[in-house]
Amino acid sequence: MAVAVGRIGHEDRLSVVDHLDELRMRLIISVAAVAVAFAFCVWQNHALLHIINKPLATQTQKQVRAGHGPLGATYAVQQNARAAAADVQRVIAVLGRPGSGVSPAARASLLALAPDLQRAVSRLSAPAQGDKPVTLGIGEPFATTIGVSLLFALILALPVVLFELYGFVLPAFGPREQRAVRPLVFAIPVLFAIGVLFGYFVVLPAAVRFFQNFNSNQFNVLVQAGQYYHFATMTLLAMGLVFQVPIGILAITRAGIVTARQLRHNRRYAILACGGVAAVLPGDAITLVLETVPLYLLYEGSVALASLVERRQARRDARAEAEAEAV
Repeated sequence: MAVAVGRIGHEDRLSVVDHLDELRMRLIISVAAVAVAFAFCVWQNHALLHIINKPLATQTQKQVRAGHGPLGATYAVQQNARAAAADVQRVIAVLGRPGSGVSPAARASLLALAPDLQRAVSRLSAPAQGDKPVTLGIGEPFATTIGVSLLFALILALPVVLFELYGFVLPAFGPREQRAVRPLVFAIPVLFAIGVLFGYFVVLPAAVRFFQNFNSNQFNVLVQAGQYYHFATMTLLAMGLVFQVPIGILAITRAGIVTARQLRHNRRYAILACGGVAAVLPGDAITLVLETVPLYLLYEGSVALASLVERRQARRDARAEAEAEAV
């Protein structure tokens, strides 16, 4: 039974039972990695929810402070009540002074109200609230928490899952193919993580800002937790997949479908494609540029890497031919 990468060589011959046995062990390891990551994410679910809520909280707080929507209206009433309470405080301070013309008993009664008013002003001075999505169903808080934990667990366990998949598939390739495939496989989780981070810090805030402000004067905007988490998940996963472009370009160039020279010659179409992908993602003109530029840089970097790989492969082939002729 082979579990670790490299335990099976390309020339080894295994029965169907041996292959199934190895597949079973690798599936067990992958499932165990996901389970451990899921347990950790459930344990830290408050921190994870805070992370994924932050893009929504930033934009929602701006709307609340501007008095938009039901939460903004409540905050406006709160601020007006605070201003009224502060005015009453100043009136009590004036009337409570000796020589104000108010009787001592009345002054004592007014001054007794001062602590209660101070506590009321402190409570009304709290910052704007509304930084969390709303839930409608009785089980929605539990379901959304489990869903977010599972998403983060899959992201955390992805390197282990890909490592096990790589270990199972690798023996099918010859030594030359293994050298070509190995960098691509190890780059997949790295690029996926970079894409998720780019989606979280650039794309998701732009999307939330766009949708939260779109025609907001005509609606009382309250964001439901389940829909927001589904939207955020799809956005982050989409960016993680988009950042696999270098892997795809290297794969098709190594397969001989296209060459790096052809890709450089047709880069104008790549610019249009990057702009089209960025246009599909929500946002304004500024975020369109912010999303298009990294995608195009990914393309150019992939073409440059493909060119380097082609040159190295050409040198290897020339050296091999020279050695063959010498023999």
